[in-house]
Amino acid sequence: MHTILIVDDEANLLEVLAAAVENMGYTPLAVGSVEEALAVLREQEIHMILCDLRLPGLSGRDLLEKVKDLAPGLPVVIMTAYAALKDAVEIIKEGAFDYIVKPFDLDALEATVASALRFQALSADNRQLRKELDRAFKDENFIGQSPAIRAVRQNIREVSASSANVLITGESGTGKEVVAKAIHYSGPRSSFPFVTINCAAIPESLLESELFGHVKGAFTGATATRPGRFAQANNGTLFLDEIGDMSLPLQAKILRCIQEKIVEPVGSHVPLKVDVRIIAATNQNLTEAMGRGAFRRDLYYRLNVYPITLPPLRERGEDIALLAEHFAKRCAAEMGGNPVMFTAEATRVMQNYPWPGNIRELENCLERLSIIAPGGRITPEKLASCSVSHDAQEDAAAFPALGRSGFPLDLDRRLEGLERELIVQALEEAGGVQLKASELLHISERSMWHRIKKLGITVMNKKEFM
Repeated sequence: MHTILIVDDEANLLEVLAAAVENMGYTPLAVGSVEEALAVLREQEIHMILCDLRLPGLSGRDLLEKVKDLAPGLPVVIMTAYAALKDAVEIIKEGAFDYIVKPFDLDALEATVASALRFQALSADNRQLRKELDRAFKDENFIGQSPAIRAVRQNIREVSASSANVLITGESGTGKEVVAKAIHYSGPRSSFPFVTINCAAIPESLLESELFGHVKGAFTGATATRPGRFAQANNGTLFLDEIGDMSLPLQAKILRCIQEKIVEPVGSHVPLKVDVRIIAATNQNLTEAMGRGAFRRDLYYRLNVYPITLPPLRERGEDIALLAEHFAKRCAAEMGGNPVMFTAEATRVMQNYPWPGNIRELENCLERLSIIAPGGRITPEKLASCSVSHDAQEDAAAFPALGRSGFPLDLDRRLEGLERELIVQALEEAGGVQLKASELLHISERSMWHRIKKLGITVMNKKEFM
């Protein structure tokens, strides 16, 4: 409910105005001076101010000046006697939303209040949009000058002007959601919602309801009709994260929704029209999944209108120092200290480290370093506290495709063997607990289950795998 702050030194008028505002369906807060009004503004959220122009002490004009600093975008409506109408017109030029002349008609007052609140809501939406735009293009994933990240920037510029569906692929932690937001907020749908759903994080039994909504009584616990993510994103963008983890039956329903632009809520047979841009993302190889029959070819072609591949951090060596400096400054600002600095040897170690967790791992590493060595110099020894080190033999063992094995070689078979070995090691480390093993590998538990099934790994007991 909207809260309206009323400022007037006449007690009787304050009482009348408060009652009128309450009858309009809003929450009134009545005070007798600008000083009291400023105290309220510092303590709680206000949606508009109704203030007398002439008050003892600070005036309505003084309050307007203070509001510009305390709550930019907050509409102020000035109340004035007819004799001071010239002053009211001047104060409009200074930034007041509107004025109303005493004695005023309550219908006119209600119309002015409603107009001011619509303005406040629009201002709040615009501020949020600007914030999202700034976040999208100033995020750490766009820091750097490597050819790979320049190509991503070019991809975003090319596709954002259209409403084409986009498929973003890349390892976990490379910034797929950030790219999706950048596309949305720089495109024609930017004034409409950007809605996200992680297809791997929601149980299969609930995912359909989350996507398409449900009607009251559709299933146990459905106590009210609820719109799904497609309906919430109408005219905007729906970001389907980890689309590769979606079951085949749901893939078929997603395909129908894309083709026919309709959804059917669970428990209903009445289709709802929707106009949604789809941006999907996955860390899986969908071409390989299609070969196994785990992903629909027709859905793949619907999603893959404009593909974007995000590079892993290990392929952006020239960007790592810039990213590390960015994170160091951000952590220092949040913690109220000085940013950590890196020795030349520490920088070399970071550039040579494979960063399996990509940008997310680098960010976590810098946060840890900022805690254990605030404002200090980071050496290779301190990097080791984040498990960041560089050893040629260790790298060759962990990433055999980088070793001196010679060519030609079967890349897919080599990578599958490495994937199997790492999953078995993680399961051993986790004592057979798949959730813990998935956390060690920075993948979802559902993704871990799919990989175990795909690679034919048999968990015989808590400590035996084959």
